[in-house]
Amino acid sequence: MLAVNDVHVYYGTIAALRGVTVKVDEGEVVAVIGRNGAGKTTLIKAIMGLVNVVKGSVVFDGEDITGLPPWERAKLGLGYVPEGRRLFPYLTVEENLIVGAHNARSREEIKKRLEEVYSLFPRLRERRGQLARTLSGGEAQMLAIARSLMARPKLILMDEPSQGLAPIVVDEIFNKIMELKREGHSILLVEQNVKKALEVADRVYLLETGKIVIELPVEEAKNHPVIREVYLGAKQRYK
Repeated sequence: MLAVNDVHVYYGTIAALRGVTVKVDEGEVVAVIGRNGAGKTTLIKAIMGLVNVVKGSVVFDGEDITGLPPWERAKLGLGYVPEGRRLFPYLTVEENLIVGAHNARSREEIKKRLEEVYSLFPRLRERRGQLARTLSGGEAQMLAIARSLMARPKLILMDEPSQGLAPIVVDEIFNKIMELKREGHSILLVEQNVKKALEVADRVYLLETGKIVIELPVEEAKNHPVIREVYLGAKQRYK
């Protein structure tokens, strides 16, 4: 479904990504983990077309999309949940959702999609007439995910969905991600909360200083010595 092949990205003379290769198959949840500054957000932006790929390619659904602008990638089925939510603060919850349904062909289709996301996120139904700026952090993150779903994407790119949220809210968000996984959604998840990422992922990539240093199925990643000791703490071990 998605193949990122030997991608290099620079900010000026600084290499942010150095030969990164990542793939996501249909129905998979793939996690990219790593420290702040490792290049995780840059990877998402490169896939979405928000930064320039100097070398390498991004292939989606068999089509090379490396040179396409972000809106063309969205039309092809890439959904994006950006870091920091990026909602329209002075639009209501429902207006934000409707903006996400850019490829819907009728009002009836929009209504149908609204019902689908309200079923997944009942709290958004309760807040449908509320301005996005008045939502709690968890509600705002739910809205960001729901807005991406309104376009019925083939693949959802999620950038740090747990950022800035209280632990109990993080649990709630990841429960929703697991629900999306059970429904068959394909997701590329960039996440600093390694423990939560490992709970939902099928495969894991570890990104360090712009390079992929580990690629493993999740069950092997959970007890890999580097991931366990550096990212989970030496005493944290999965059974």
